[in-house]
Amino acid sequence: MTRLAVRLLRHRGGPAVATLLALLAGVTILVAMGTLVESGLRWRPEPRLWATADLVVAHRTLSQQTREFGGDTTTSTVALPEGGTVDAALVDRVRRLPGVADATGDDRVPIGVPPADGHGWATYAFAGRPVSTGVAPRADDEVAVDVRLGVSPGDRIDLVVGGVARSYRVSAAVDTGTDAVLFTDAQAARLSAHPGRVDTVGVRLAPDADRDAVADAVRRVAAPTGATVHVDADRGTVEQPAELAAQGLLVSVGAAFGGYVVLLIVSVVAGTIGLSVRHRRRDLALLRAIAATPGQVRRMLLAEAALLALVAAALGGPAGLLAARWVQGELVDRGFVPAGFPMTGGLLAVPAAAGTAVLVAVLAALVAGRRVTAIKPVEALGESAVESRPPGRVRLVAGGLSLAGAVSSGAVAAGGTGSTGALAGAVGMLYLFVVAVGLLAPWINGYVARLLTPALPRLWGVGGYLAAANLRATARGTATVLTFLVLAVGLGGSVWFFQTNLERQTLAQSGAGTLAGRVLTAPGGLPADAAGQVRALPGVRAATGVRRTQVVVRSSLDGITPVPAQAVDPVGLTDTMDLDVRDGDLADLAVGTVALSTTQASASGWRVGDRADLWLGDGSPVTLRVVAVYGRGLGFGDVTLATGTVAGHTAGATADEILVRADPNADAPLAAWAAGQPGGQVRDAATRTRQIGTDLALGAWLNRLLIGVLVGYAALAAATTMVLAALARRRELALLRLVGVTRRQIRRMVLAEQAGLLGSAVLIGATVAALTLGAIVAALTGSPVPYVPPLGAVVVLGGVALLSLATTVWPVRRLLRVPPVDHVGLRE
Repeated sequence: MTRLAVRLLRHRGGPAVATLLALLAGVTILVAMGTLVESGLRWRPEPRLWATADLVVAHRTLSQQTREFGGDTTTSTVALPEGGTVDAALVDRVRRLPGVADATGDDRVPIGVPPADGHGWATYAFAGRPVSTGVAPRADDEVAVDVRLGVSPGDRIDLVVGGVARSYRVSAAVDTGTDAVLFTDAQAARLSAHPGRVDTVGVRLAPDADRDAVADAVRRVAAPTGATVHVDADRGTVEQPAELAAQGLLVSVGAAFGGYVVLLIVSVVAGTIGLSVRHRRRDLALLRAIAATPGQVRRMLLAEAALLALVAAALGGPAGLLAARWVQGELVDRGFVPAGFPMTGGLLAVPAAAGTAVLVAVLAALVAGRRVTAIKPVEALGESAVESRPPGRVRLVAGGLSLAGAVSSGAVAAGGTGSTGALAGAVGMLYLFVVAVGLLAPWINGYVARLLTPALPRLWGVGGYLAAANLRATARGTATVLTFLVLAVGLGGSVWFFQTNLERQTLAQSGAGTLAGRVLTAPGGLPADAAGQVRALPGVRAATGVRRTQVVVRSSLDGITPVPAQAVDPVGLTDTMDLDVRDGDLADLAVGTVALSTTQASASGWRVGDRADLWLGDGSPVTLRVVAVYGRGLGFGDVTLATGTVAGHTAGATADEILVRADPNADAPLAAWAAGQPGGQVRDAATRTRQIGTDLALGAWLNRLLIGVLVGYAALAAATTMVLAALARRRELALLRLVGVTRRQIRRMVLAEQAGLLGSAVLIGATVAALTLGAIVAALTGSPVPYVPPLGAVVVLGGVALLSLATTVWPVRRLLRVPPVDHVGLRE
């Protein structure tokens, strides 16, 4: 049957190409997504500064157990936004353990300019590399500098630490494996952003020590601090937070959207193959009539599907690898992934994508051919001449349940914290709606046909009458076309516009809530007393220092999750920032208190006066009293803290920016003050808002790319399906022409059919998009009506309409050029 399948494929160009395109595009996308996931999973960081350490102790993650409704417990783990620290006393406790030869704590010092990490000189002993040139730093104004920073012993280097510029003499050039600056141990401790705590503890074992036994002892000592012990290749993850974040991004994004692509491929390939088999019922029935067994017909269909899938895998594998390389370059250029992060060659992604394509195609062919191979040959011939039996109650019940699940999932999806969770929830909700439409499509098409029966003849005459009859007769046959049109409209009109709404609301809230007219910034941050200094300048009425950070909160859906936060100087806060307070008073914000956005307060179940248990960016647990609930969470973060609350718990400068409200005569003093800061600038509020918009667009690029891929694949599915359906009508159109219907009447009939089908698809798709978009946008932004850009709506609706007409009218025009006698004996 394989040889027969090959011969039949040669004579069935339309269905074969349609199925091949669907599989080819699917394999390409899967290989690209799979390569991202594989690259993340196979990344094995090599330790640099701790190359000779046997054990590395660090507090990089936070884990919490959550009890489910059924009694089971799940553990949620998140990376700490500020990296995490441990008590410096842990170093001595570890050093005293049997089998430990040496233990050193690293006081990591974030350096703003040039971007680098500072460490104490004692940590360099664990690097296992000799000093390239020079000697170790001995005075507080001396540093050893990594060779990558391009300075030599005897040179001077200016460093911005904590927003303060300091000049140092370079005493040595060293090779730490990364951009690093080594201070004396005493100076590193003084410059530390978290006095009395260390970032990492490196442990070297005695020569005869049992590493496993010592590691267990260290774990017992470190467990109360929340720290974990890293061994072997795992030591490198402690030193490379950027690479670790890139790994998480690649795995999560590739897996999440790859999963949605798999679902899309399943529906598209199943629909395409099902439509192809449906249009071949007469051929398959004839095979049964001339003694082909059901098993032989099934094997033939399976062979056809497998051959097409293998060809798609052979072409899509290299195309997917090229797409993955392009995505990698874009991710590096936009700062999502470090330039040196290794990307694999898809050794696992290509076979996995190929296997998925073959499996989906084979199962789709098996399901599509089950009816024609399960009945008697005579019955198969009879069914091939008419519309198949109506769908059963099981399909109707399943469609109703899917519809109910889609409607009820809106609240659950909107409960996910953060824009990424909401986006994933929106896509999942949309898929449930589309599944419901696909299951209920025969009833939907039948109802639409009955509704349009009086109108179509009035608008298109004889062509409209024929169109109405066709729509009633092929209600089940056009179910696949309706489903893919709804999918294209739904995807384009919901998840794409979700990102637009998110950016628009963020900018609107930020702009409306910023009362300050000027903003002070510096590349390396601003010092701790900067806001006080600015307030003392002539003409300045209020100045608020702002530090961007994150905190970790409990979530009913995710266990624990990091959320955006800002630490502000409460003095004069309401003069520079309007957070749209809904309850409470921001004047009460102080150390030990917190203000929350309405979204976060609702998600966590907190109200004004409650005690909120959360974790700061370094993993320190705190209990804060809620003093206010505000509405502009997108523009300013879901959590607002006093600067004193996060003091010692954030790395780097105390303030990222200072919002200033001042009289016009304050311009000169502000400019003079900014000139005294390394790289200091004075910007107006409008410039700040534009910069936020640029940053949002950069951050949203990846989401837009992935959404665009989904929309494009849905459009391809709709196009190929409609072309396939149009080409399958050659015998029907030939018979109409032989009984006297003119070409013009046939063209009007096709236009009337497409108008009815497209109208119902656009109406249903727009309704699905509105429900999906409205539920998520209302939950995240508080806006009851989502924003839909007029041009975007025209592109989505006009694009679908143009696609529908072009992929139907053009094939029909080609069919009408052929004499009807040439097509009357054919089914396809």
